[in-house]
Amino acid sequence: MLQPTVRRTWSPKGQTPFHYSWDHRDRLSAISAISVSPKRHGLGLYFVIHDRNICADDFEQFVSQLLAHFQKGIILVIDRWMVHRSAVRRLKRRFRRRIDMEWLPAYAPELNPVEQIWNHTKYGDLANYIPANVEQLGRAVRKSLRRTQSKQGRLRSCFEYAKLRL
Repeated sequence: MLQPTVRRTWSPKGQTPFHYSWDHRDRLSAISAISVSPKRHGLGLYFVIHDRNICADDFEQFVSQLLAHFQKGIILVIDRWMVHRSAVRRLKRRFRRRIDMEWLPAYAPELNPVEQIWNHTKYGDLANYIPANVEQLGRAVRKSLRRTQSKQGRLRSCFEYAKLRL
């Protein structure tokens, strides 16, 4: 959102720090996935950002793009968000032989490694960040995620946090 994620900050003694921001409720929505290479155990981060709320069609298109990249197919491990559940039925019909689904337990975001990517982006890279508009916010989010794409250690730490072995 255009409202900053306020984290700890500092200021000279006796001077309260202030964040001045617009009172707009504009927001971005994003879909992301972490891939694990079965042979090399290399990790990849894929994402797409929308300037509207994500629907099942958006998720289905994202998975279709992943399947175009991974010719042999994928095992998709997803949470039980309504948008995912709706899109899965169509994805199974379209890509019956190239996609397998595994569901994370309900209400368990701590088991989803991708959640840690978003936590780092929102509460790390973009903490106290005040964008002028939604386009500027989009550029900052993309920049943060592109930096994360190249950091194998950070991607691995997401699995370690979820207590998942690679």
